[in-house]
Amino acid sequence: MAELIIRTKKIQDNIRFLSEYFSEKHIHWSLITKVFSGDKTFLKTVLTPETIQSIGSVGDSRLTSLRNLKEVNPDMRTIYIKPPAKIYAEEVVQYADISLNSSFETILALNEAAKKANKVHQIIIMIELGELREGINREDLMGFYQKIFELPQIEVIGLGSNLGCMYGIIPTYDKLLQLVLYKELISAKFNKELQFISGGSSITLPLLEQGTVPKEVNHYRIGEAAFFGISPFDNEKFDGLSVDTFEFRANIIELEEKELVPDGVMGDGNIGHTADYSSKDAGNSSVKAILDFGMLDVDKADIEALNEDLSFVGITSDMLVVDLGENLDENGNQKYKVGEQIAFKPSYMAVARLLNSKFIDKVFE
Repeated sequence: MAELIIRTKKIQDNIRFLSEYFSEKHIHWSLITKVFSGDKTFLKTVLTPETIQSIGSVGDSRLTSLRNLKEVNPDMRTIYIKPPAKIYAEEVVQYADISLNSSFETILALNEAAKKANKVHQIIIMIELGELREGINREDLMGFYQKIFELPQIEVIGLGSNLGCMYGIIPTYDKLLQLVLYKELISAKFNKELQFISGGSSITLPLLEQGTVPKEVNHYRIGEAAFFGISPFDNEKFDGLSVDTFEFRANIIELEEKELVPDGVMGDGNIGHTADYSSKDAGNSSVKAILDFGMLDVDKADIEALNEDLSFVGITSDMLVVDLGENLDENGNQKYKVGEQIAFKPSYMAVARLLNSKFIDKVFE
């Protein structure tokens, strides 16, 4: 069975590095674990109390994942990082200490659920800043806040935005400065000081390093940088983080020399995807390796072979074919054999899908 290698210590080192980095800048942060879909083995192995002791909260976008977080560590402070569905208000209050919100009707439901649970539920109001995802319109903020700030079981602890996720809108200084100004308006009108401006994410880290993030932005929601060591702003390694935190290894289940061009009448019934080929290649052949994973496990576009000499041939639901050329090293010896593994570097989306595949082994190192 193909396997996803999870390098526990390197991930933990990344988390500790970020904790120290943010602490030096007087910034609070939440570790976002949605890539792991609440996998309990991961939560127990990687998110040890020592590793997360300097993190303000751990967050996810699925209630089942938050439930697992609480089961693994009941004292863990949790944050639900997308606007909740109104119907799940009671579960949100039960499993999330904080939630991001943009719907008045949902906040009313959270208030009632918190009252039943004898809790005060904390929320961050999300504001639309151009990404056209979650967030109330800016011109509606003051009226929105006025309706909710006196709800007895709801405590508004901050304002937030989500940039760079759907359309890729860059969290520029001017964009984030709007959050700061709205916080100041609320403070002046309602005599209420909000604790957080939650405008930072992995995409914002290079901008923070460049000094182009308003200093008042004091809460970051970080996932990709912690687990993969990069910022999606430039897809480059950030500062002292490790980037080789995951590796995907697949087994060679067949190794044969085969034609470069398929033979026969081609119909429309294929379910796989194939690389382009030229009719000029007719009559030529190369060594093909079949690997034990397919489209049900991961998108081929989200993995990159560590051996750059390999080339993609095709993929079906449960197998992938690569071209090994002559499969000989510089001394004329066979490079790969049946039963050996071929390694790939997986992206964020690849890891998310592989962790959800029941056909992939998860190996913690």
